[in-house]
Amino acid sequence: MEREKRNDTSFSRKRSFTFGAYGGVDRFTCGDETRPESTEDNILDNLDSPVTEKKPFLSTSINQRDTELFEIIEKLQGSRINEQRCEFPLPLKSQLLAIGGELPLILPSKLGGYWVDPPLERVIDVSPTSSHFGFEPESYDIMERDGEAKIYHEFFCSRYHHSFTAVDPSLGPLVLSVCLEEEENKLRVILRMRESSLHGVFSLSLFPNIPSAVELAKMLCDKVTISKFDVVSYLKAPELITAFDEHRVSPNFKFGILYQKDGQFTEEDILSNNDESEEFKEFLSILGETIQLQGFTGFRGGLDVCHGQTGSEAVFTSFHGREIMFHVATKLPFTEGDPQQLQRKRHIGNDIVALVYQEGQTPFLSDVIKSHFLHCFLVLRRIQRGKETGEVVYQVSVTAREDVPPFGPVLPDPPVFKDHSLLREFLLTKLINAEISCYKAEQFSRLELRTRSSLLESLQTELSTRSQCMMGHPGLSALSSSEGVRGGSEGSGGFIENFKRAIRVRSHSFETLGVPRKIGSSGSHKPKTDKDGESDKSPGTLPVFSDRVGPTELKDQTSPQEET
Repeated sequence: MEREKRNDTSFSRKRSFTFGAYGGVDRFTCGDETRPESTEDNILDNLDSPVTEKKPFLSTSINQRDTELFEIIEKLQGSRINEQRCEFPLPLKSQLLAIGGELPLILPSKLGGYWVDPPLERVIDVSPTSSHFGFEPESYDIMERDGEAKIYHEFFCSRYHHSFTAVDPSLGPLVLSVCLEEEENKLRVILRMRESSLHGVFSLSLFPNIPSAVELAKMLCDKVTISKFDVVSYLKAPELITAFDEHRVSPNFKFGILYQKDGQFTEEDILSNNDESEEFKEFLSILGETIQLQGFTGFRGGLDVCHGQTGSEAVFTSFHGREIMFHVATKLPFTEGDPQQLQRKRHIGNDIVALVYQEGQTPFLSDVIKSHFLHCFLVLRRIQRGKETGEVVYQVSVTAREDVPPFGPVLPDPPVFKDHSLLREFLLTKLINAEISCYKAEQFSRLELRTRSSLLESLQTELSTRSQCMMGHPGLSALSSSEGVRGGSEGSGGFIENFKRAIRVRSHSFETLGVPRKIGSSGSHKPKTDKDGESDKSPGTLPVFSDRVGPTELKDQTSPQEET
């Protein structure tokens, strides 16, 4: 009874609702003298078996529920800026600092929602000083985001082929391409629909006559109900079709790098680091080359290369034909008086995958960095293998949201690397595969479906209208090629840029071709120039969904679902 009374009088609890859900762990504020004993017991349970147990920190008594009700009312009346902060519970912070020995690199949230590799029960039994370093492959496989995206460019563009368009009552816009491979006596067919593209190869010996476009479409998808396709006669149709097929393919990647010092538990502490230790600089040199941003001509990952608004240096590398830019927190601008460091978070929070370099034994909490887009963290700790030899090795762990499927390469057992070249190969491959795997998460897959649907509708409309212009349709005037053709360079440019392009191209096509378009209640729209979509060519621009992090966190928002 006395304990419940202390809970009512000395405890206050807040949750971070900045992102429309329980994004962070509970924050407790209480004095050392009145700290409940049950809280410390539950913290020890969290360290022992954080994955299997889902018990709340506090008891669910009637008095506690009444207390939470008043705290919710207080939260709704409080400052929104304060609610954006996410901290470790103070008892947990003091408990971790008091515990000796090796601590795990990652500590999962008590609220769940993340998976950790390797699992904590496996890490506890593994000594980083072990002489056995597990399997060390010479190379790793990089995942392909869309393995069939380049089939049209590879097999169709170099051969004589036909394309067709139609609008199915149930499936929506359809774009069909058919190619005759006479040397192999085969028909190659691609049917593009809202959800996906279907690809098939048929032997001509199966048919007495070459099937019609409708018959071929129904062979690939029995849900097709239309009775005819329209022929595409526009001469530059292959450029438009290639751009659509490869809109998900990009050779460029950007990742965040966070620097976590010993004893740092909160997002604010981690983002406020300015000094770089020699060990951290050595690690950055393993990943890539430190370049000067001024005048840099490679992939810049949204950083300013003209006016120095995003710092003077960055880490960049090329890896198996791909360009990678790292958003290093310590190299991004530091703002005095801003504990949240929004100038740094606006870049790192807009990344999908981030790497955390730990100095010390303080674990990283899976959801300590609040962001709609950050779905995966690779955490790395530099450790001393032996005091006598002085050999330095790196221990690696991975955490991601629960709807992100597992991805390779597989961590060795124990997850320790001593060879720098192997570590670089592993980390860069793991980062790329992590981002590709994150696109399969619910939030991104839903956004990708919307992007693809909009791009396909624009493609079908443009191919159909321009083909009618080629045939001399009396109701349509000829259009200049510069207005309609967006070449292959616009076919790939990153996930966010594709979504922006889908909206821009759709609006441009409707206005240019005279096709009626739905008028929303948002008011008039200002015309955009070509530079609007070139995020890597105009300094200081933010992606269209930048309200997930940064200064736009101060805006009122409801839930991640509404954002997508």
